[in-house]
Amino acid sequence: MKKDKPNGKKQRVVTTKTVVGMKENGEKIAMLTAYDYLVAKYLDQVGIDIILVGDSLGNVVHGYETTLPVTVDDMIYHAKAVKRAVKNALIVVDMPFMSFQTSIDDAVRNAGRIMKEVGVGAVKLEGGAYIADIVKHLVKIGIPVMGHLGLTPQAINKFGTYEVRATTKDEADELLSDAKVLADSGIFALVLEKIPSDLAKKVTDSIPIPTIGIGAGPHCDGQVLVVYDMLGLTEEFKPRFVRRYSELADTMRDAFKLYIDDVKSNTFPTKKESY
Repeated sequence: MKKDKPNGKKQRVVTTKTVVGMKENGEKIAMLTAYDYLVAKYLDQVGIDIILVGDSLGNVVHGYETTLPVTVDDMIYHAKAVKRAVKNALIVVDMPFMSFQTSIDDAVRNAGRIMKEVGVGAVKLEGGAYIADIVKHLVKIGIPVMGHLGLTPQAINKFGTYEVRATTKDEADELLSDAKVLADSGIFALVLEKIPSDLAKKVTDSIPIPTIGIGAGPHCDGQVLVVYDMLGLTEEFKPRFVRRYSELADTMRDAFKLYIDDVKSNTFPTKKESY
């Protein structure tokens, strides 16, 4: 099924099946975050494959130091705004901290709320083999799951740092094992965050589902970035893996200053801008 883009070209509707097929066909997967209607609208219009409503909204929208305070209600609120804008992209919503780790029942209840109240395509869970039973159950009842390994922000208090993960042989072996277990459990794609490029390649070559990297090198089946990072809005956060495609913080400040000057000098509004 395809729909018209604003420029008249046909654009496919992306599903979890589409994403798996992209790996099989050797087509790279483009994924970005969105937390509001307008950004999601523009992403969808230009043909993004996957929109992640990430719990990173805790950092970039709500101003928390970590993602830990984010709630299921927060995720549903932002996901509804994104859903209203999107016609083609696959929408994936993060399951926030302590919304699924406590039990299969809690995972089903909270993931079910997100799927039922918002109508998105999938949820994303951070964690390795220890969440395999949760993943299996969610998939069994019809809730598609994307996995997330490597640097998992919800475990920041365990790691104590945002440094690169899986740099030792033991941790690398564990990550590779976790990836295989999660793939066998039924996830349709796997985010690999901030791990060595050669390990990401090994994982990508070892599992039949797509890998989507963020700070994991060029060998993954796709890439994801936080949209505020790649637009240059998060000025203090400049890791090496973020390519800044714009510097919107400067653009916005300049526009705000011009507006203030125009108001102060009584040059806005003009007669033409009045009724």
